[in-house]
Amino acid sequence: MELERIPIDIANCAKTYADGTRGLQPTDLRVEAGEVLALLGPSGCGKTTLLRLIAGLESPDAGTRIVFGDQDVTQRPVEHRGVGMVFQSYALFPQMTVAANIGYGLRIRGVSPDEEKRSVGELVDLVRLGGLENKRPAELSGGQRQRVALARAVAVRPRVLLLDEPLAALDAKLKESLRDELAELLRRLHITAIHVTHDQQEALAIADRLAVMRAGRIVQVGRGEDLYRAPAHPFVAEFLGRVNRLAREADAITQGVVRLGGSAVPCPTVWLAHASLLVRPEDIEVDTPQPGWGAATVERRTFLGDRVQLHLRTADQPVLVADVGRDNPFGPGDAVGLRIHPERLMTSQESNP
Repeated sequence: MELERIPIDIANCAKTYADGTRGLQPTDLRVEAGEVLALLGPSGCGKTTLLRLIAGLESPDAGTRIVFGDQDVTQRPVEHRGVGMVFQSYALFPQMTVAANIGYGLRIRGVSPDEEKRSVGELVDLVRLGGLENKRPAELSGGQRQRVALARAVAVRPRVLLLDEPLAALDAKLKESLRDELAELLRRLHITAIHVTHDQQEALAIADRLAVMRAGRIVQVGRGEDLYRAPAHPFVAEFLGRVNRLAREADAITQGVVRLGGSAVPCPTVWLAHASLLVRPEDIEVDTPQPGWGAATVERRTFLGDRVQLHLRTADQPVLVADVGRDNPFGPGDAVGLRIHPERLMTSQESNP
């Protein structure tokens, strides 16, 4: 099934509610044609508000502009925007079969029975539901229901696919398997899609790019790997993973270093004046004490299956958490050496807007 691939351009998009509450600050965003973009952030950050404005389910503030391809849809109602939507509940009709659920949108648009049957057959093959056409939602697994919802959303050939927390109601084990399945399905559809989630792992696994949101604003947009490794904002660093905060006293700032267990790590030039920096647990190396490394004592060891987490006390920093290999031998009371490569340090201060 060939679907139209168009970019989405959002300019000065904002939402103020009747009581004066600002649900979304003025926002600019471009979603490339055929791209899967995740709106990621904690509850109340504005991601669902932005999605609903794009869909046409909410009216934006004056001055907003939303363009699908070369068509300004800002004032168009939802039914004239050409959007498909997948919700957290999937919203399938329980009394209808798989085939009837998928073909529902076509049927209410007056598509002929032969054309509906052909389109439904294509989609059943595309989302790998062959043999289940006559089953009802209650007879399907969570993954199969998700595929039915996705097939129904794209059956009417939408220009844009919008997904609102589609995996939020699932348990952790099922969510992990279904997010990979959803990622694969979206790649096969080649449709421009916006996926709202508060789950960092889900966003990283599914989306081509992430737009991280906080307090009604987009803080940073980029590929998941780039945002994880080189966040431009401390909120992005902390929301996309775990971090340690490294304090820098006045003498360390003067000397252009970060103190680490008696050693001095060169501070990246761009952050020489910062009073603290961030480092991820997996970027702290832990080994036997050796020259040039910092000194620390292991306070706690936690075995996590694929890795070991060590809590480390040093003379010049708060307790640090390090993620090391599962065969790492160190335990409580052991004296260890630790090292951080300067390029693994990250900013802990907000940049000016």
